[in-house]
Amino acid sequence: MDEYRVGTDTATVAHALGEPITPWQGGLVQDLVPRATASPNTYSGIFGLDRFPFHSDLAHWRTPPRYLLLRCITGHAAVPTLLLDAHTIYDAVTLDVLGRAIFRPRRPRDGKLTLLRLYEPTEAGGCFRWDEIFLKPASRIGDIADCRVREELANCKSLSITLARAGDTLLIDNWRMLHARSPIPLGREDRKFQRVYLEGVR
Repeated sequence: MDEYRVGTDTATVAHALGEPITPWQGGLVQDLVPRATASPNTYSGIFGLDRFPFHSDLAHWRTPPRYLLLRCITGHAAVPTLLLDAHTIYDAVTLDVLGRAIFRPRRPRDGKLTLLRLYEPTEAGGCFRWDEIFLKPASRIGDIADCRVREELANCKSLSITLARAGDTLLIDNWRMLHARSPIPLGREDRKFQRVYLEGVR
């Protein structure tokens, strides 16, 4: 949505579009800014200003948030958001393999390591999760799926979406679409997005 409700705060926009959730205390609206260095357990800490790989947000959760809203505060045409429909991966890897592929989070959450499937059927049509950093294979089929998904991601054609103007807003189905960030060029470090997770849309 181009320049959607410019001047309206992101929380108000999120409530107008759906049902926002707070994934952690004080985290209803999260500021996303490029960082050359950060905590080693974050994408910024691992990749810095380089490209972020395709992933689902909070893929290590038992049930990841259904939607995520990205809203531009300060944007640049040179830094698009990349999207990939998981149906491309379904065709290449098959739902049978993805549905039997067991993965585990890299680190415990709330003191527990929960085993997760890459694909689970739902009333809404299915939930696919992927994160090559924070999810690791935990079965033989998981190893197979991991290799096949990585091969597909290395060769796929993605959709490029530019949020460059204040108010530009993107709503992503986190159960279907993988997203990635392109590299941050020199002089574009002031890019700023805000993010809100939603469990449903209106």
